[in-house]
Amino acid sequence: MNDDRTRIIKNRTPESAAMLANVKRAMSITSKLNRLTFDDAAEIRALFSELIGREVDEGFLLLPPFYTAGGNEIRVGRNVFVNQNCTFYDLGGLDIGDDVLIGPNVSIITTGHPLSPSQRRTTTIGKPIVIGRNVWIAAGATIIGGVTVGENSVVAAGSVVTKNVPPNTLVGGNPARFIRSIDDEGNEIPPLP
Repeated sequence: MNDDRTRIIKNRTPESAAMLANVKRAMSITSKLNRLTFDDAAEIRALFSELIGREVDEGFLLLPPFYTAGGNEIRVGRNVFVNQNCTFYDLGGLDIGDDVLIGPNVSIITTGHPLSPSQRRTTTIGKPIVIGRNVWIAAGATIIGGVTVGENSVVAAGSVVTKNVPPNTLVGGNPARFIRSIDDEGNEIPPLP
């Protein structure tokens, strides 16, 4: 499916050269960021702000190491926590809402390649990911391009999210499936009769 938010970049084009230059820029910044410790929170915020091209708030906390293939398409809300060893590939655009918790070893991957073997090495495809307000993405989860995770939802540890997640739900598994609705206290909401 190709909607107006999907980016298609062919190799050996000015767009692919710009993408490669941005990868090099991101690797330079993240190599500095990944040498820092928990006690360097202000410097981590400054480097992450440089990486994404806009300032993050004082409530932003990231525990290195962190990896990205660009960074300039990441948008982060207020009071976001990113745990260790996360990977964000953001070519398609990555919007993270306020009060989001991202567990260790989470991969948020907006990019992919065509299925056709003859096209895989010639084209990069970026599809946006939106993480709503107050979402918790638990350890080791993977979110694939083109997905929206609705506000207040929880993605269980180790899940692979390939489809949209409705607000106020718990999803889990590979591929991630609806487990149950949750309320403000995390309780199960009984289904309507």
